[in-house]
Amino acid sequence: MSMLYIMVPVTLALAITALIAYIWAVRNGQFDDPESQAYRMLFEDEPVRRNPPDHDSSPDETP
Repeated sequence: MSMLYIMVPVTLALAITALIAYIWAVRNGQFDDPESQAYRMLFEDEPVRRNPPDHDSSPDETP
């Protein structure tokens, strides 16, 4: 019975800590969109398009 005097406050402290952590996570947007980041790796990035050179590199020109 004397063990309950220790276990009940410890359990309440852990429950309150978990509740505070959950409220903090909700307020900071941790649960806003949990699915899109998991699927992001499945999509390929657009290939980088390289512009052609602006100058004409014909052999007639001399530097």
